[in-house]
Amino acid sequence: MVQRVIVATDDPRIAHAVRSFGGEAMMTSPDHPTGTDRVAEVARVTDADVYVNVQGDEPEIDPSMIDSAARLLADERADIATVAVPSTDRARFFDPNTVKVVTGTEGFALYFSRSPLPGSKTIESWSASSGFSFLVHVGLYAFRREFLLQFSELPKTPLEQMESLEQLRALENGRRIKIALAEIEPIGVDTPDDYTRFVQRYRKQVRLD
Repeated sequence: MVQRVIVATDDPRIAHAVRSFGGEAMMTSPDHPTGTDRVAEVARVTDADVYVNVQGDEPEIDPSMIDSAARLLADERADIATVAVPSTDRARFFDPNTVKVVTGTEGFALYFSRSPLPGSKTIESWSASSGFSFLVHVGLYAFRREFLLQFSELPKTPLEQMESLEQLRALENGRRIKIALAEIEPIGVDTPDDYTRFVQRYRKQVRLD
């Protein structure tokens, strides 16, 4: 389904590394506040119906997630599509670094938060054994080109700034985000220790192959 892969970066070292193995890289402004703004710059000079923003800190993302998100935009009501994974991990439920999402009956996002979501009066007594699960948001976004360009021009919104979650800008402006459900959450690289573990996994996989 994916027809073209472009690494958008403001660092010439990254662009050089990508081109060294035959990949396509595009230099972009160093002033973009979000990855979405960087993708929007690429969209302004390329021609496609759908753009998928895969962050560089998700090197082990399953390609099927990209396809799943893009396919959801066949629903003309959706302006953006993204991915979530069910979890019963109580520690992550209360972890503000884990973004949670709740959806409606048709799979559209109602809200994203770093707080426990959904909340409950009995939340402190919740445990995985109770059968309760929640949705962990995976930071991958598929945009229709028209809305991507509009989105990058919208000012930051109050909830976006409070939660530090740019997808809330779309919801606060009355736009719709559809959620694809996946089974396995990719392991993100957010710290130097995460990177070390990723390199170890990668080298082990290369040896096995």
